[in-house]
Amino acid sequence: MRSALALFLLPPVVALAAPPKPAQPKPTMVTEDQLFAQLKKAERPEDAKPIEDKLKAMFRGSGSPSVDLLMTRVQQSLSASDSATARTLAVAVTRIAPKYAEGWHVRAGIAAAGNDDTDALVSLQKVVLLNPRNFEALTELAGMVEDYGDKKTALKLYRRALDVDPQLEEARSKIRELTTTVEGRDI
Repeated sequence: MRSALALFLLPPVVALAAPPKPAQPKPTMVTEDQLFAQLKKAERPEDAKPIEDKLKAMFRGSGSPSVDLLMTRVQQSLSASDSATARTLAVAVTRIAPKYAEGWHVRAGIAAAGNDDTDALVSLQKVVLLNPRNFEALTELAGMVEDYGDKKTALKLYRRALDVDPQLEEARSKIRELTTTVEGRDI
């Protein structure tokens, strides 16, 4: 008992510890707007590629664990060449989260691969309405519209895509090609 009392009455021993580390600055999150500004400044497609990849990753974020899980299952089904399951899951995503543009984008890709052009067109239009800066969807929609013969609308969509991402070579090439067809040549 005496030794326990002695421990209680003795002054506390201060542990020798390393001095506290200075607070680490928190990493700053780059916003979509900042990435789009960087994309406009990119001078070459190689410079734009990592920025495009970051934007695509941001587009994929749904903010919902349930939707993210379904999207993972869609990708797993596609990897397993199970397009029927992938399509069912993609439709479920668009029903559960109708304002999630990337769900519509994945649905459009599955529909296009299955030759369901109507669903692909409608889905791509939804993507562009929900995320007007989705340069991939703009380009894909332009290509489909062009395939159906609406070159004027396709030209507008390619121009919108190039305005969002000035390094899109496909859009630039299509604009050159369609400008002559749609607007004619200057005399």
